[in-house]
Amino acid sequence: MSSPFRREALATSMSPQINTVLERLSALHPKVIDLSLGRIEGLLAKLGNPERSLPPVVHIAGTNGKGSSLAFLRAMLEAAGYRCHVYTSPHLVKFNERIRLAGKLIEDDELTAMLEECEAANDGDEITYFEITTAAAFLAFSRTPADVLLLETGLGGRLDATNVISAPLVTAITTVSVDHQQYLGDDVEDIAAEKAGILKVGVPCVLAKQDRKPDKRIAGIAKDVGAPLLVEGRDWFVRKQQGGMLFDAVDKDGAKTITEYPLPSLAGIHQPRNAGLALAVLDCMAGFDVPLPARALGLKSASWPARLQRLNEGPLVDLLPDGWELWLDGGHNEAAAKTIRAQRRVWRDKPLHMVMGMLNSKDPLVYLKHLEARLGLFRGVAIPGEDNSLTANEVTEAALSWRMEARAAASVAEAIADIVKTAPATPGRILISGSLYLAGTVLADNA
Repeated sequence: MSSPFRREALATSMSPQINTVLERLSALHPKVIDLSLGRIEGLLAKLGNPERSLPPVVHIAGTNGKGSSLAFLRAMLEAAGYRCHVYTSPHLVKFNERIRLAGKLIEDDELTAMLEECEAANDGDEITYFEITTAAAFLAFSRTPADVLLLETGLGGRLDATNVISAPLVTAITTVSVDHQQYLGDDVEDIAAEKAGILKVGVPCVLAKQDRKPDKRIAGIAKDVGAPLLVEGRDWFVRKQQGGMLFDAVDKDGAKTITEYPLPSLAGIHQPRNAGLALAVLDCMAGFDVPLPARALGLKSASWPARLQRLNEGPLVDLLPDGWELWLDGGHNEAAAKTIRAQRRVWRDKPLHMVMGMLNSKDPLVYLKHLEARLGLFRGVAIPGEDNSLTANEVTEAALSWRMEARAAASVAEAIADIVKTAPATPGRILISGSLYLAGTVLADNA
């Protein structure tokens, strides 16, 4: 059976040529994930070490919130006139989404050229798909002028292919929770240690508030490395207020500065914390000047698809009667489920129904236990085109075990139509959730 991550290499791109190259690259290693730095370091050396010719780097790790925090950071920096390279993963619809050059998604021709150059330099050696495509991203970043590179880890941190940057400007770690245990460790402390592998001597790290055990583990690693920590709840705080939020920063002398900002554009009661982490990172970026108006504009304009995203138009939205809402969230772990549970308190005005599909490497029982008694109707689906998807019946059985009113559906469209048909006449809110891969297909089908 292929890896549950194999679909990353074969997902849709605008260019068939890119798909062909990606398919070749995905066959260079028997595993899709094999955490190591040796292979990418060897390839980068053959390419002339492009990772040493990059603009200042902000390197971010964590379990949840990395992409949202980078989206806020990018929006604020660009509002101040800075040119941003951005590297994120996975993509939703096309591979180009992973590589943003000086503010624009990489063009098909340039992406193809970078991939093929890396393929030729690698000369058939064993290397994972993520490693060689990360090398291609560094190659592209090194050849296009920009002011900063916002770099997201793929998996973990210590042995992640992005962790070849010896001296980033700032690092950041978002909330750490249990996920990818087969690669990062069985408990949250070990996972936190892997994430903290991006810390570098003398480089400040902005740390989101953690549970006690991961917080203690990260603090110990930071002390050993010699990396100053700026910790949420000690050095910076975020407080929501009517119509906005307050960001409190404490300097080394203990003086506090309180600044008022608008609420962030991204939906979810957790997003002010992600925005706060981005603001704290900005304060650590020596040589960058982002005035208050640019920060406010960035917070209000940031975009990050498939993270509690409301879908306002398209064929799937057209299935809904007046007054109904359709939302999309790619979350698949306990932390994501807890976020939805918390958001449910805000969504009291309408019943919340769910359509869910999930990879077979994830546990729907663990995810759904946090939503027991909080959902109306539930419809389980398989992820289209994904060999490693749980079946619609398997997802539905998990929901039934938590006493949800659930049944299987052949597609997302069928699930939505069935919920509308079965639910009471009161307008409801439907959330499609469980996997970024499912979210990608929804965005493509609903375009």
